[in-house]
Amino acid sequence: MSFENAAVSKGLIATFALTSIFAGIFDIKHYFHLQFVPHISRHHQYWRLLIHHLAFSNSSDLFLAELILYNVGVQIERQFGSIKFASFTFVSLLVSTLLELVSLLLFHRVGFNHISLGPSALIFSILYQYSRIVPPVYAYRIFGVPLNNKSVNYFLALQLAISRLPSSLLVAFIGILSGQIYRSDLAGLNSYRLPLSIIRLSERVLSPLIGSLRPPRRSNRALPDAAQTRNNDGMGRNEEVITTARTPRQAANTRNRDIAPPAADLAPSVMREWVDELTGRADRENVGLRVPTDAEITHLTSMFPTIGREVIVAALQRR
Repeated sequence: MSFENAAVSKGLIATFALTSIFAGIFDIKHYFHLQFVPHISRHHQYWRLLIHHLAFSNSSDLFLAELILYNVGVQIERQFGSIKFASFTFVSLLVSTLLELVSLLLFHRVGFNHISLGPSALIFSILYQYSRIVPPVYAYRIFGVPLNNKSVNYFLALQLAISRLPSSLLVAFIGILSGQIYRSDLAGLNSYRLPLSIIRLSERVLSPLIGSLRPPRRSNRALPDAAQTRNNDGMGRNEEVITTARTPRQAANTRNRDIAPPAADLAPSVMREWVDELTGRADRENVGLRVPTDAEITHLTSMFPTIGREVIVAALQRR
């Protein structure tokens, strides 16, 4: 799978990886930390509600999130389209931020005082769309448990949800709830699109940074074993290129060979040989003589009792 028609997903993967790495290298992870007491209640640092989505706290969470974004986000963006997917990302981050603030206000006294770093809420919001939109391709069982091809992504998400209990589980629930709110089209969120000016600015500024989105070209050329095609100079260079694609002439010959009748059907029959013998057509052909068997002579004699044995033997000899 490639990033074809998935520019936003590729940008998100690169952004989250770079911000998480830079936060660890320059030791600024504490700026992405979000805690109700004292950050919100005492110091009123509301900007932490926004920037805590930009970086993960450890490499394991980053690795799981990148895998999920690559396996799930690319498919959802191809279903939505890049503009709708970018709008969905913005709406999901906004809704999840509001839900996180409400959760901290309601449950900070019972232990939910901290929100784990990273855009985990966005990951689970995308997973909810994935569970509702993308159908399973195949199913299988492990120890009697029914699974399908989507179960691997759910297993990765489960590890992300239980990585930093209880805050990571709360963020997972908030992400699923924000995805459900978006899909239910509450307050027209499903029909919201980013302004055209932002889209054009992103295409002009960010598209060159993302790079090419073309899928890898699958060549039909193959190279033989270098050990079997060494040149006379002993350098081991292989100048021969073998292609696995058929030429038009080879394909036509293959089709003609497939539709051609078998060789047994093309062999001349005994009746035709006999007619050629009577008409003298066989005399004009340079054919070899053979010794007919008694069974062949008896068979033709029973079929043509009025014809002499010498004529039948001559016809069988020229078969």
